[in-house]
Amino acid sequence: MNQYSIWRYLFILAICGLGFLYALPNYYGHDHALQINGLRGNAIDTRLQTDISSKLDDSGVAYKSLKIEGNSLLLRFSDSENRRIARDVIGEMFGAGDYVVAFSLASAMPDWLKSIGGKPLSMGLDLRGGVHFLMQVDTNTVKTQTEERFISELKTALRKDKVRYRSIAKSSEGGLELELTNDEMKTRAQGIIKAQFPELTPVENESGNAKVKLDISDETLSETQKAALQQNLQTLRNRVNEFGVSEPVIQQQGIDRIVVQLPGVEDTAEAKKILGATATLEFRMVDLSGDVAAAVNGSIPIKSKLYYERDGTPVLLDKRVMLTGEYIIDASSGLEAQSGTPAVFITLNGKGARIFSRATGERIGQPMAVVYLERRNGRQIEEVINIATIQGQLSKRFQISGLDTTEEARTLALLLRAGALAAPIEIVEERTVGPSLGKDNIERGFNSMIIGMFFVLVFMAIYYKVFGLIANIAVITNVVMIVSLLSILQATLTLPGIAGIVLTVGMAVDANVLIFQRIREEIKNGNSPQMSISAGYDKAFSTIADANITTLIAAVVLFSFGTGPIKGFAVTLSLGIVTSMFTAILGTRALVNLLYGKKKLHKLSV
Repeated sequence: MNQYSIWRYLFILAICGLGFLYALPNYYGHDHALQINGLRGNAIDTRLQTDISSKLDDSGVAYKSLKIEGNSLLLRFSDSENRRIARDVIGEMFGAGDYVVAFSLASAMPDWLKSIGGKPLSMGLDLRGGVHFLMQVDTNTVKTQTEERFISELKTALRKDKVRYRSIAKSSEGGLELELTNDEMKTRAQGIIKAQFPELTPVENESGNAKVKLDISDETLSETQKAALQQNLQTLRNRVNEFGVSEPVIQQQGIDRIVVQLPGVEDTAEAKKILGATATLEFRMVDLSGDVAAAVNGSIPIKSKLYYERDGTPVLLDKRVMLTGEYIIDASSGLEAQSGTPAVFITLNGKGARIFSRATGERIGQPMAVVYLERRNGRQIEEVINIATIQGQLSKRFQISGLDTTEEARTLALLLRAGALAAPIEIVEERTVGPSLGKDNIERGFNSMIIGMFFVLVFMAIYYKVFGLIANIAVITNVVMIVSLLSILQATLTLPGIAGIVLTVGMAVDANVLIFQRIREEIKNGNSPQMSISAGYDKAFSTIADANITTLIAAVVLFSFGTGPIKGFAVTLSLGIVTSMFTAILGTRALVNLLYGKKKLHKLSV
């Protein structure tokens, strides 16, 4: 009676040991850091590392370390003041838009913990500090883009079936307006629209002329806007992840807004650089018939648009876009096989491959330009990076050249993988949570938890004696295991999350109280100490399980329907319920069995 087999003890010991091990990274804390990332082909290499080190040494700025980690350069400092001075010094070395120099926090845990997958707690903005953006997606632009897409597709369909029309344009009353040459063409056009464009609803013109008004269904517009929002979400996630911002939060709010939180980043200007440097490509034909010199002087042909190559050479391109970057599913950098110059290797999706194959097949022998577009700091950058003669029909995979360095090719590939925004976004709210406020929140939150735990532990030790000490060990282990699971899962800890931990501590103590009170009742009923221990755990189990399961259900509901801080509270509460069940039932039972299991007892210290 009251004995576990050796494998149970080993199992419990292993679980607790892993819990303490993966909670250990939080002991080492964080260093104040600067994270430097290159933009537009600027390299992160040993030369840059040496230049920055020399500049900081000359300026008398103290720093702990300077290392290249992945595609970033990480500077660690002992305090925030030296970090601030270093940021100003480094900023003087670079031109505008060359590098992103952002405030950050870097874990100070040793390399051996990193090697086994150890990670510190992921803390929310209220604890760690950082920047918060609320972005509004421009749904009107999405609507305009949808209308223009239908206009283009209608023109193609009518031409294919030789239906003559005078114009297809956006109506002043909303929707589209199609004007045909006669009633016969009108009837044929209506048949094509009904068969090929179910999203468009024809509205009969009251005047009886050869015009057809077309309304785009609300469902189509809604789905298009949802798709644009989801693409913007994915683009922002890719962009932030590619540039190495740690533990970002990027999520939808409402039907047309996006919340972006960047913990550890304190400068909103630098954060905007990170979010705004999304790039894409356009493929256009070169207009050989136009006069470039006249275009430079302001006389641009109606079907052309003036661009400039990187060396400043003007070039006229067709206004019609053959292909955009929205069809790019992969991009990688490398060297061109023949010339050995830097190149980017593009892979298109199925639809993009069909469009590009048809377009290039019809224009073999003609020059095609690749236009690079980037929106940064509210400014649109457009430049021609490559002009080449189409030698054959291009399809799903092809390459572009004309880049100056391999680093520039790598950066362009990175930006293309991140994708382009499907619709413009505007920052409607921005705020910064300083590290001092976050530090104060952490101290207050953890102090409240420690003070509360202290009084609970003292009460348990006095009131339940040896069993109280066993319960105290279980409670401390429970907290460590919660921290460990949060670290492993990288669930974001917020102030409400700390409240969830405090609540689970109370629930763990409550479970032990139920067990110990049941043991006391069994002894009063005249049972032997060994029988009382066994009955106490067995009879209290159902009560403890019922209470914890019902609370777990509530936590799951909170997580499913809640947002932000509510989810943080639900996560810690859920994890705490699981760990408290483990420590209060299995953990304390194992300790009790070790102390009393093989002894002939006459009384218990409970």
